[in-house]
Amino acid sequence: MSQKITVAQALVKCLEAEGISMIFGYPGAAICPFYDSLADSKIKHILVRHEANAGHAANGFARLSGKPAVCVATSGPGATNLITAIATAYMDSIPLVVITGQVSTEQIGRDVFQEADITGAAQPFVKHSYLIKNAEQVPEIVKKAFYIAGTGRPGPVLLDIPYDVQLSLIDFEYPENVEISSYKPCFEGNKLQVKRAAEAIKEAKKPLICAGGGLFTANARELAQSIAETANIPVICTMMGISLMPSDHPLFLGMVGMHGKSVSNRAISECDLLILLGARVGDRAATAIKEREDLKVIHIDIDPAEIGKNLPVNVPVVGDLKAVLTQLSEVIEPKQNEKWNEYLCGLKKQEITNNGSSETGVNPAAFLKDLSELLPEKCVVSADVGQNQIWTANNLKLRGGRFITSGGMGTMGYSVPAAIGAKSAVPEAEVIAICGDGSFQMQSMELATMIQHGIAVKIIIMANNRLGMVREVQANNYNNRLTAVFLDGSPDFVKLAVAYGIKGEYVNSISEAKSALENLLKSDKPYVLQVKVDENEKSIL
Repeated sequence: MSQKITVAQALVKCLEAEGISMIFGYPGAAICPFYDSLADSKIKHILVRHEANAGHAANGFARLSGKPAVCVATSGPGATNLITAIATAYMDSIPLVVITGQVSTEQIGRDVFQEADITGAAQPFVKHSYLIKNAEQVPEIVKKAFYIAGTGRPGPVLLDIPYDVQLSLIDFEYPENVEISSYKPCFEGNKLQVKRAAEAIKEAKKPLICAGGGLFTANARELAQSIAETANIPVICTMMGISLMPSDHPLFLGMVGMHGKSVSNRAISECDLLILLGARVGDRAATAIKEREDLKVIHIDIDPAEIGKNLPVNVPVVGDLKAVLTQLSEVIEPKQNEKWNEYLCGLKKQEITNNGSSETGVNPAAFLKDLSELLPEKCVVSADVGQNQIWTANNLKLRGGRFITSGGMGTMGYSVPAAIGAKSAVPEAEVIAICGDGSFQMQSMELATMIQHGIAVKIIIMANNRLGMVREVQANNYNNRLTAVFLDGSPDFVKLAVAYGIKGEYVNSISEAKSALENLLKSDKPYVLQVKVDENEKSIL
């Protein structure tokens, strides 16, 4: 039986019905009716210090929970500040339900205070958006939003709700299911195509799996590893696929692409069968792939638009990765690829990482080696964007746990709020954010969020007083004419942490790294390490 309540109250009840226990946001006048209703709910609200970070925190929460997460902002600048986070989630296929307040319906289009056409502005970066003017439709629209965000290829869905609509009274009844005639995601793969894929694997002499972030989305990482082990197929990964397999697994070669491992790039250039699992084959990964007549490609993905977009495909299979890999596991045959595997194993052993001492700072590879040895199996490492991302992606060795980063959009200022979201989703896990001194200053305000809400994220700042990746590009491609890459004026990050009530340490040499990392991991509260890195350190060590 329905009951008459305000739309704001109905929104909260919708979130409760979807099992939402936590949301991330920043209030303002146009979204106040929702916040007033939220005060009567058991849903926990995490107050971030910038709206974009509400989106990044929801991103981290969604990745670790495996379900759509929610972020909230007010109208105008509150909503537009979310666009970068929405685009970040869209590029990496992260399910978000984004709720924004809007000016009253009679004011829309009149350029009133804090009015912005957020549904129009965010249109390129959402799976779908709703400007809700009909109050009675709210429960059904919210149900559709969660369905669209979390099924098929996941992504963000935007709900823009005018102030007066939030105050409207409706008969509330939340639907159990929704039908959307124009949206019918495919789940099982075509049986003939699955059979063709199995035959191609059987015939291949040099097969290779390229694993992408879609395997996390589909909760199919163990299934993919099982298939690799059954058919004895080596595995490389995109940046979004890091931590799908333990780093020390004998079949795992490492990350592919312009910043990837040489053995992975050699493998992808010499294989005769490439099996793409939930990978977009974006430009960073595609640089390693050359079209060859002797190369067959199997591409399995939930999104048919991605198959064949960047690389010709011989055996396309559209469907949910878990469903398709389950089908494939039933028909795939055990096999040996001894010569191919031995060859790649030899290349892997030859690959040398420079993790020696540095005269003017800490060698990032050596530091990450120490971190890898101390990390527990149940951990989450959130890497920012820039040189620190490449150092972490190539040198961190995870035996279990999860690696998260901004892949497709490459958003600086992602790591700390994403780590806050991840820690909120799995509070029992050790969660560490790794960033540069440039990216940290885009998110340092979130130290307050960690303290206010008791979220024990640990932060490692690789400080070289440079925008390191841009400096490297300018050094290599612009005759070392360094422009606008110097971070002079940056604070002492340990002292800044202390100002927030957070303990921290300096790591100025590799000899100091182990004890500092042990202190960081022992702490049950937030902790900051400022690691001195040479200003001319390269991305590939």
